[in-house]
Amino acid sequence: MHRFIKSVARDGHSVVPIRFLSTAPQKVAVTVTPGLPPSPLQQLEQPKKFSRLEELRKKLASLDEEESGVETLQKFAMNDQVNENIEIQSSETSMIVTKTSSAAPAKKKKGRRKNILPKPSWIRAQPATSDNYKKLRATVRDLGLATVCEEAKCPNIGECWGGGEDNTATATIMIMGDTCTRGCSFCAVKTSRAPPPLDPNEPEKVASAVEAWGLDYVVLTSVDRDDQDDQGAGHFREVVQRLKSKKQGEILVEALTPDFRGELDLVDLVATSGLDVYAHNIETVERLQRRVRDHRAGYAQSLSVLARVKETNSHALTKTSVMLGLGETDEDIRATMNDLRNNDVDVLTFGQYLQPSKSHMPVKEYVTPEKFAEWQEEAESLGFKYVASGPLVRSSYKAGEFFLKNLIRDKSLSQNAA
Repeated sequence: MHRFIKSVARDGHSVVPIRFLSTAPQKVAVTVTPGLPPSPLQQLEQPKKFSRLEELRKKLASLDEEESGVETLQKFAMNDQVNENIEIQSSETSMIVTKTSSAAPAKKKKGRRKNILPKPSWIRAQPATSDNYKKLRATVRDLGLATVCEEAKCPNIGECWGGGEDNTATATIMIMGDTCTRGCSFCAVKTSRAPPPLDPNEPEKVASAVEAWGLDYVVLTSVDRDDQDDQGAGHFREVVQRLKSKKQGEILVEALTPDFRGELDLVDLVATSGLDVYAHNIETVERLQRRVRDHRAGYAQSLSVLARVKETNSHALTKTSVMLGLGETDEDIRATMNDLRNNDVDVLTFGQYLQPSKSHMPVKEYVTPEKFAEWQEEAESLGFKYVASGPLVRSSYKAGEFFLKNLIRDKSLSQNAA
Protein backbone atom coordinates (compact mmCIF):
# COMPACT_ATOMS: atom_id res chain seq x y z
CA MET A 1 0.00 0.00 0.00
CA HIS A 2 1.55 3.31 -1.11
CA ARG A 3 0.69 6.96 -1.03
CA PHE A 4 1.79 9.29 -3.80
CA ILE A 5 1.79 13.09 -3.77
CA LYS A 6 2.61 14.72 -7.05
CA SER A 7 3.28 18.45 -7.22
CA VAL A 8 2.87 20.06 -10.62
CA ALA A 9 4.38 23.55 -10.75
CA ARG A 10 3.29 26.27 -13.13
CA ASP A 11 5.93 28.85 -12.18
CA GLY A 12 8.99 26.93 -13.24
CA HIS A 13 9.70 25.22 -9.97
CA SER A 14 11.08 21.71 -10.26
CA VAL A 15 8.62 18.83 -9.97
CA VAL A 16 9.34 16.69 -6.91
CA PRO A 17 7.52 13.34 -6.70
CA ILE A 18 7.23 12.20 -3.10
CA ARG A 19 6.56 8.54 -2.22
CA PHE A 20 5.67 7.11 1.14
CA LEU A 21 5.72 3.38 1.94
CA SER A 22 3.85 3.73 5.23
CA THR A 23 0.08 3.37 5.28
CA ALA A 24 -0.25 5.71 8.25
CA PRO A 25 -0.88 9.45 7.68
CA GLN A 26 2.42 11.22 7.05
CA LYS A 27 3.51 14.80 7.38
CA VAL A 28 5.06 16.05 4.16
CA ALA A 29 8.30 17.96 4.62
CA VAL A 30 9.00 20.33 1.70
CA THR A 31 12.39 21.96 1.31
CA VAL A 32 12.27 25.67 0.56
CA THR A 33 14.82 26.95 -1.91
CA PRO A 34 16.34 30.23 -0.69
CA GLY A 35 15.26 33.24 -2.72
CA LEU A 36 12.09 31.58 -3.99
CA PRO A 37 8.60 32.22 -2.64
CA PRO A 38 6.91 29.41 -0.61
CA SER A 39 5.19 26.84 -2.76
CA PRO A 40 1.42 26.33 -2.56
CA LEU A 41 2.03 23.02 -0.80
CA GLN A 42 3.64 24.89 2.10
CA GLN A 43 0.81 27.37 2.22
CA LEU A 44 -1.92 24.74 2.21
CA GLU A 45 -3.43 24.17 5.62
CA GLN A 46 -4.57 20.57 5.70
CA PRO A 47 -7.73 19.85 7.72
CA LYS A 48 -7.53 17.47 10.70
CA LYS A 49 -8.14 13.89 9.68
CA PHE A 50 -9.91 11.35 11.87
CA SER A 51 -9.12 7.62 11.83
CA ARG A 52 -11.84 5.22 10.73
CA LEU A 53 -12.22 4.06 14.32
CA GLU A 54 -12.78 7.62 15.54
CA GLU A 55 -15.31 8.18 12.79
CA LEU A 56 -17.16 5.03 13.80
CA ARG A 57 -17.23 6.08 17.43
CA LYS A 58 -18.78 9.40 16.48
CA LYS A 59 -21.44 7.64 14.42
CA LEU A 60 -22.24 5.09 17.11
CA ALA A 61 -22.64 7.84 19.68
CA SER A 62 -25.68 9.13 17.79
CA LEU A 63 -27.27 5.77 17.03
CA ASP A 64 -29.22 3.40 19.19
CA GLU A 65 -26.91 0.55 20.02
CA GLU A 66 -29.46 -2.22 19.77
CA GLU A 67 -31.15 -1.12 16.56
CA SER A 68 -28.30 -0.01 14.36
CA GLY A 69 -25.01 -0.50 16.19
CA VAL A 70 -24.39 -4.00 14.89
CA GLU A 71 -25.31 -3.06 11.37
CA THR A 72 -22.96 -0.10 11.49
CA LEU A 73 -20.12 -2.30 12.72
CA GLN A 74 -20.76 -4.77 9.93
CA LYS A 75 -20.77 -2.03 7.31
CA PHE A 76 -17.64 -0.60 8.83
CA ALA A 77 -15.87 -3.93 8.74
CA MET A 78 -16.89 -4.52 5.13
CA ASN A 79 -15.72 -1.11 4.00
CA ASP A 80 -12.20 -2.30 3.28
CA GLN A 81 -11.13 0.39 0.89
CA VAL A 82 -11.43 4.17 0.82
CA ASN A 83 -10.50 6.23 -2.19
CA GLU A 84 -10.25 9.94 -1.94
CA ASN A 85 -9.52 12.19 -4.87
CA ILE A 86 -8.89 15.77 -3.87
CA GLU A 87 -8.23 18.43 -6.43
CA ILE A 88 -6.83 21.70 -5.19
CA GLN A 89 -6.30 24.56 -7.57
CA SER A 90 -4.92 28.06 -7.12
CA SER A 91 -3.92 30.82 -9.44
CA GLU A 92 -0.32 29.68 -9.24
CA THR A 93 -0.37 25.94 -8.66
CA SER A 94 -2.54 23.02 -9.48
CA MET A 95 -2.01 20.05 -7.16
CA ILE A 96 -3.76 16.72 -7.33
CA VAL A 97 -3.51 14.46 -4.29
CA THR A 98 -4.66 10.91 -4.70
CA LYS A 99 -4.86 8.84 -1.52
CA THR A 100 -5.73 5.19 -1.53
CA SER A 101 -5.89 3.45 1.81
CA SER A 102 -6.76 -0.20 1.91
CA ALA A 103 -7.50 -1.98 5.12
CA ALA A 104 -6.70 -5.68 5.45
CA PRO A 105 -9.21 -7.81 3.52
CA ALA A 106 -12.08 -8.96 5.66
CA LYS A 107 -11.39 -12.43 7.00
CA LYS A 108 -13.66 -15.11 5.73
CA LYS A 109 -15.86 -16.61 8.35
CA LYS A 110 -14.35 -19.87 9.38
CA GLY A 111 -16.55 -22.85 8.82
CA ARG A 112 -16.46 -26.11 10.73
CA ARG A 113 -12.96 -27.44 10.93
CA LYS A 114 -12.40 -30.53 8.88
CA ASN A 115 -11.44 -32.60 11.93
CA ILE A 116 -14.61 -31.75 13.86
CA LEU A 117 -17.43 -34.15 13.06
CA PRO A 118 -21.05 -32.99 13.16
CA LYS A 119 -22.88 -34.28 16.22
CA PRO A 120 -25.35 -37.06 15.34
CA SER A 121 -29.02 -37.06 16.27
CA TRP A 122 -28.66 -39.72 18.96
CA ILE A 123 -26.43 -37.49 21.15
CA ARG A 124 -29.18 -35.83 23.16
CA ALA A 125 -29.05 -35.26 26.92
CA GLN A 126 -31.86 -34.66 29.39
CA PRO A 127 -32.09 -31.01 30.50
CA ALA A 128 -31.00 -30.22 34.05
CA THR A 129 -34.18 -28.58 35.34
CA SER A 130 -35.67 -30.89 37.99
CA ASP A 131 -36.20 -29.88 41.60
CA ASN A 132 -33.88 -32.62 42.79
CA TYR A 133 -31.13 -31.34 40.50
CA LYS A 134 -31.55 -27.83 41.89
CA LYS A 135 -31.42 -29.16 45.45
CA LEU A 136 -28.17 -31.04 44.85
CA ARG A 137 -26.61 -28.07 43.10
CA ALA A 138 -27.52 -25.70 45.93
CA THR A 139 -25.93 -28.00 48.52
CA VAL A 140 -22.76 -28.27 46.46
CA ARG A 141 -22.51 -24.48 46.33
CA ASP A 142 -23.27 -23.98 50.03
CA LEU A 143 -20.63 -26.46 51.20
CA GLY A 144 -18.00 -25.41 48.66
CA LEU A 145 -17.77 -28.89 47.13
CA ALA A 146 -16.85 -29.86 43.59
CA THR A 147 -18.49 -32.50 41.42
CA VAL A 148 -17.00 -34.17 38.40
CA CYS A 149 -20.46 -33.89 36.86
CA GLU A 150 -19.93 -30.12 36.59
CA GLU A 151 -16.15 -29.88 36.29
CA ALA A 152 -15.94 -32.45 33.49
CA LYS A 153 -19.07 -31.06 31.78
CA CYS A 154 -20.90 -34.38 31.88
CA PRO A 155 -23.95 -34.42 29.57
CA ASN A 156 -25.90 -36.66 31.97
CA ILE A 157 -25.96 -34.35 34.98
CA GLY A 158 -29.69 -33.67 34.59
CA GLU A 159 -30.56 -37.35 34.49
CA CYS A 160 -28.22 -38.55 37.27
CA TRP A 161 -28.93 -35.70 39.68
CA GLY A 162 -32.64 -35.69 38.86
CA GLY A 163 -33.34 -39.15 40.27
CA GLY A 164 -37.06 -39.46 40.86
CA GLU A 165 -39.46 -42.10 42.15
CA ASP A 166 -38.37 -44.75 39.68
CA ASN A 167 -34.71 -43.80 39.40
CA THR A 168 -31.99 -43.65 42.01
CA ALA A 169 -30.32 -40.25 42.10
CA THR A 170 -26.57 -40.48 41.69
CA ALA A 171 -24.09 -37.70 42.40
CA THR A 172 -20.38 -37.91 41.72
CA ILE A 173 -18.51 -35.76 44.22
CA MET A 174 -14.98 -34.76 43.31
CA ILE A 175 -12.78 -34.55 46.37
CA MET A 176 -9.29 -33.09 46.92
CA GLY A 177 -10.14 -29.92 45.02
CA ASP A 178 -11.10 -29.07 41.46
CA THR A 179 -7.56 -28.79 40.05
CA CYS A 180 -5.62 -31.79 38.75
CA THR A 181 -1.85 -32.19 38.59
CA ARG A 182 -2.13 -34.04 35.30
CA GLY A 183 -3.26 -32.99 31.86
CA CYS A 184 -5.06 -35.63 29.82
CA SER A 185 -6.01 -34.54 26.31
CA PHE A 186 -9.66 -35.58 26.72
CA CYS A 187 -10.42 -34.09 30.13
CA ALA A 188 -12.04 -30.72 30.88
CA VAL A 189 -10.90 -30.50 34.52
CA LYS A 190 -8.44 -27.63 35.04
CA THR A 191 -4.81 -28.45 35.79
CA SER A 192 -1.88 -27.08 37.78
CA ARG A 193 1.46 -28.33 39.05
CA ALA A 194 0.75 -26.75 42.43
CA PRO A 195 -3.01 -26.89 43.20
CA PRO A 196 -4.44 -25.52 46.46
CA PRO A 197 -3.87 -27.57 49.64
CA LEU A 198 -6.34 -30.25 50.72
CA ASP A 199 -9.28 -29.18 52.86
CA PRO A 200 -9.08 -31.03 56.22
CA ASN A 201 -12.83 -30.43 56.72
CA GLU A 202 -13.79 -32.01 53.41
CA PRO A 203 -14.67 -35.49 54.81
CA GLU A 204 -17.28 -33.94 57.11
CA LYS A 205 -18.58 -31.62 54.37
CA VAL A 206 -19.09 -34.54 51.99
CA ALA A 207 -20.86 -36.63 54.64
CA SER A 208 -23.15 -33.70 55.47
CA ALA A 209 -23.98 -33.11 51.81
CA VAL A 210 -24.85 -36.74 51.14
CA GLU A 211 -27.00 -36.84 54.27
CA ALA A 212 -28.85 -33.70 53.15
CA TRP A 213 -29.42 -35.10 49.67
CA GLY A 214 -30.84 -38.36 50.96
CA LEU A 215 -28.79 -40.41 48.49
CA ASP A 216 -28.46 -44.16 48.83
CA TYR A 217 -25.63 -44.45 46.32
CA VAL A 218 -22.77 -42.00 45.96
CA VAL A 219 -19.74 -41.95 43.72
CA LEU A 220 -16.57 -40.33 45.01
CA THR A 221 -13.87 -39.40 42.58
CA SER A 222 -10.88 -37.13 42.75
CA VAL A 223 -8.34 -35.23 40.77
CA ASP A 224 -4.77 -36.56 40.68
CA ARG A 225 -2.67 -35.08 43.46
CA ASP A 226 0.91 -35.94 42.57
CA ASP A 227 1.95 -33.01 44.76
CA GLN A 228 0.94 -34.93 47.93
CA ASP A 229 3.28 -37.41 49.61
CA ASP A 230 0.60 -40.13 49.53
CA GLN A 231 -1.06 -38.61 46.44
CA GLY A 232 -4.21 -38.11 48.48
CA ALA A 233 -4.87 -41.79 49.26
CA GLY A 234 -5.19 -41.14 52.99
CA HIS A 235 -7.63 -38.28 52.40
CA PHE A 236 -9.70 -40.46 50.07
CA ARG A 237 -9.83 -43.18 52.71
CA GLU A 238 -11.00 -40.74 55.39
CA VAL A 239 -13.87 -39.43 53.22
CA VAL A 240 -15.17 -42.97 52.57
CA GLN A 241 -14.96 -43.93 56.24
CA ARG A 242 -16.75 -40.76 57.35
CA LEU A 243 -19.58 -41.44 54.90
CA LYS A 244 -19.97 -45.03 56.00
CA SER A 245 -19.98 -44.15 59.69
CA LYS A 246 -22.56 -41.40 59.26
CA LYS A 247 -24.99 -43.46 57.18
CA GLN A 248 -24.13 -46.97 58.28
CA GLY A 249 -25.96 -49.59 56.26
CA GLU A 250 -27.93 -46.93 54.37
CA ILE A 251 -25.54 -46.01 51.58
CA LEU A 252 -23.40 -47.68 48.96
CA VAL A 253 -20.11 -46.00 48.10
CA GLU A 254 -18.23 -46.23 44.83
CA ALA A 255 -14.72 -44.79 44.74
CA LEU A 256 -13.38 -43.77 41.34
CA THR A 257 -9.70 -43.31 42.08
CA PRO A 258 -6.52 -42.13 40.36
CA ASP A 259 -3.76 -44.67 39.69
CA PHE A 260 -1.60 -43.41 42.59
CA ARG A 261 1.35 -43.78 40.19
CA GLY A 262 1.03 -47.53 40.55
CA GLU A 263 2.09 -47.51 44.20
CA LEU A 264 0.04 -50.47 45.41
CA ASP A 265 0.30 -49.72 49.14
CA LEU A 266 -1.64 -46.52 48.42
CA VAL A 267 -4.24 -48.53 46.48
CA ASP A 268 -4.62 -50.71 49.59
CA LEU A 269 -5.48 -47.66 51.73
CA VAL A 270 -8.55 -46.92 49.64
CA ALA A 271 -9.50 -50.52 48.89
CA THR A 272 -9.80 -51.32 52.62
CA SER A 273 -11.73 -48.14 53.53
CA GLY A 274 -15.13 -49.87 53.53
CA LEU A 275 -16.19 -48.98 49.98
CA ASP A 276 -18.51 -51.18 47.91
CA VAL A 277 -17.14 -50.55 44.42
CA TYR A 278 -13.56 -49.69 43.51
CA ALA A 279 -13.45 -48.01 40.11
CA HIS A 280 -10.41 -46.95 38.14
CA ASN A 281 -10.73 -45.99 34.50
CA ILE A 282 -8.42 -47.40 31.89
CA GLU A 283 -9.97 -44.75 29.56
CA THR A 284 -8.91 -46.17 26.18
CA VAL A 285 -7.25 -49.09 24.44
CA GLU A 286 -3.56 -49.81 24.92
CA ARG A 287 -2.48 -48.44 21.54
CA LEU A 288 -3.93 -44.96 22.21
CA GLN A 289 -2.85 -44.50 25.83
CA ARG A 290 -0.04 -42.01 25.20
CA ARG A 291 -2.19 -39.92 22.88
CA VAL A 292 -5.19 -39.78 25.22
CA ARG A 293 -3.80 -39.84 28.76
CA ASP A 294 -1.14 -37.94 30.69
CA HIS A 295 2.35 -39.44 30.28
CA ARG A 296 2.38 -40.49 33.95
CA ALA A 297 -0.57 -42.82 33.39
CA GLY A 298 -0.36 -46.14 31.57
CA TYR A 299 -2.28 -49.20 30.45
CA ALA A 300 -0.30 -51.76 32.47
CA GLN A 301 -0.25 -49.46 35.49
CA SER A 302 -4.05 -49.17 35.49
CA LEU A 303 -4.47 -52.92 35.13
CA SER A 304 -2.18 -53.45 38.13
CA VAL A 305 -4.36 -51.13 40.24
CA LEU A 306 -7.53 -53.04 39.39
CA ALA A 307 -5.89 -56.41 40.02
CA ARG A 308 -4.52 -55.28 43.38
CA VAL A 309 -7.97 -54.38 44.68
CA LYS A 310 -9.18 -57.96 44.36
CA GLU A 311 -6.09 -59.20 46.17
CA THR A 312 -6.73 -56.76 49.03
CA ASN A 313 -10.54 -56.80 49.23
CA SER A 314 -12.22 -59.76 47.58
CA HIS A 315 -15.71 -58.47 48.49
CA ALA A 316 -15.41 -55.21 46.55
CA LEU A 317 -16.53 -55.00 42.95
CA THR A 318 -13.98 -53.60 40.50
CA LYS A 319 -15.06 -51.38 37.67
CA THR A 320 -13.54 -49.53 34.72
CA SER A 321 -14.64 -47.41 31.78
CA VAL A 322 -13.55 -47.16 28.15
CA MET A 323 -14.28 -44.24 25.82
CA LEU A 324 -15.03 -45.04 22.18
CA GLY A 325 -14.64 -42.77 19.18
CA LEU A 326 -10.94 -41.98 19.69
CA GLY A 327 -9.65 -43.97 16.74
CA GLU A 328 -9.66 -47.45 18.25
CA THR A 329 -10.33 -50.57 16.16
CA ASP A 330 -12.54 -53.56 16.96
CA GLU A 331 -9.40 -55.62 17.57
CA ASP A 332 -8.17 -53.00 20.05
CA ILE A 333 -11.45 -53.17 21.99
CA ARG A 334 -11.52 -56.97 22.09
CA ALA A 335 -7.95 -57.09 23.35
CA THR A 336 -8.82 -54.59 26.09
CA MET A 337 -11.88 -56.57 27.22
CA ASN A 338 -9.81 -59.74 27.45
CA ASP A 339 -7.11 -57.97 29.47
CA LEU A 340 -9.73 -56.66 31.88
CA ARG A 341 -11.30 -60.07 32.41
CA ASN A 342 -7.85 -61.62 32.91
CA ASN A 343 -7.45 -59.15 35.81
CA ASP A 344 -10.88 -60.09 37.24
CA VAL A 345 -12.60 -56.75 36.58
CA ASP A 346 -16.33 -57.09 37.33
CA VAL A 347 -18.03 -54.06 35.73
CA LEU A 348 -17.29 -52.43 32.38
CA THR A 349 -18.83 -49.33 30.81
CA PHE A 350 -18.52 -48.10 27.24
CA GLY A 351 -19.36 -44.51 26.32
CA GLN A 352 -18.89 -42.07 23.46
CA TYR A 353 -16.01 -39.62 23.78
CA LEU A 354 -17.29 -36.04 23.43
CA GLN A 355 -14.81 -33.22 22.85
CA PRO A 356 -15.14 -30.73 25.76
CA SER A 357 -13.65 -27.81 23.80
CA LYS A 358 -11.68 -26.97 20.67
CA SER A 359 -8.43 -27.25 22.63
CA HIS A 360 -9.08 -30.92 23.43
CA MET A 361 -8.49 -33.85 21.11
CA PRO A 362 -11.17 -34.19 18.43
CA VAL A 363 -13.70 -36.97 18.05
CA LYS A 364 -12.57 -39.46 15.43
CA GLU A 365 -15.89 -41.29 15.15
CA TYR A 366 -19.40 -41.22 16.54
CA VAL A 367 -20.22 -44.82 17.37
CA THR A 368 -23.82 -45.77 16.68
CA PRO A 369 -26.18 -47.03 19.41
CA GLU A 370 -26.39 -50.33 17.53
CA LYS A 371 -22.62 -50.79 17.74
CA PHE A 372 -22.68 -50.01 21.46
CA ALA A 373 -25.32 -52.73 21.90
CA GLU A 374 -23.06 -55.19 20.10
CA TRP A 375 -20.17 -54.39 22.41
CA GLN A 376 -22.43 -54.91 25.42
CA GLU A 377 -23.41 -58.38 24.24
CA GLU A 378 -19.83 -59.33 23.51
CA ALA A 379 -18.59 -58.07 26.87
CA GLU A 380 -21.32 -59.89 28.78
CA SER A 381 -20.39 -63.11 27.00
CA LEU A 382 -16.86 -62.75 28.41
CA GLY A 383 -18.15 -62.93 31.98
CA PHE A 384 -18.39 -59.33 33.20
CA LYS A 385 -20.95 -59.12 36.00
CA TYR A 386 -22.40 -55.97 34.56
CA VAL A 387 -21.88 -53.99 31.34
CA ALA A 388 -23.30 -50.54 30.57
CA SER A 389 -22.79 -49.50 26.97
CA GLY A 390 -24.24 -46.50 25.13
CA PRO A 391 -23.35 -43.14 23.58
CA LEU A 392 -24.03 -41.15 26.75
CA VAL A 393 -22.89 -43.74 29.28
CA ARG A 394 -20.14 -42.52 31.59
CA SER A 395 -18.15 -44.27 34.29
CA SER A 396 -20.61 -43.23 36.99
CA TYR A 397 -23.64 -42.68 34.74
CA LYS A 398 -26.74 -43.76 36.72
CA ALA A 399 -24.31 -45.92 38.69
CA GLY A 400 -26.73 -46.36 41.57
CA GLU A 401 -29.52 -47.63 39.38
CA PHE A 402 -27.29 -50.05 37.49
CA PHE A 403 -25.61 -51.39 40.60
CA LEU A 404 -28.76 -51.71 42.70
CA LYS A 405 -30.79 -53.44 39.99
CA ASN A 406 -28.09 -56.03 39.48
CA LEU A 407 -27.54 -56.44 43.20
CA ILE A 408 -31.25 -57.19 43.66
CA ARG A 409 -31.17 -59.59 40.72
CA ASP A 410 -28.20 -61.49 42.11
CA LYS A 411 -29.85 -61.77 45.54
CA SER A 412 -33.04 -63.08 43.95
CA LEU A 413 -31.11 -65.71 42.02
CA SER A 414 -29.33 -66.83 45.20
CA GLN A 415 -32.63 -67.14 47.12
CA ASN A 416 -34.25 -69.13 44.33
CA ALA A 417 -31.27 -71.46 44.18
CA ALA A 418 -31.53 -72.08 47.95
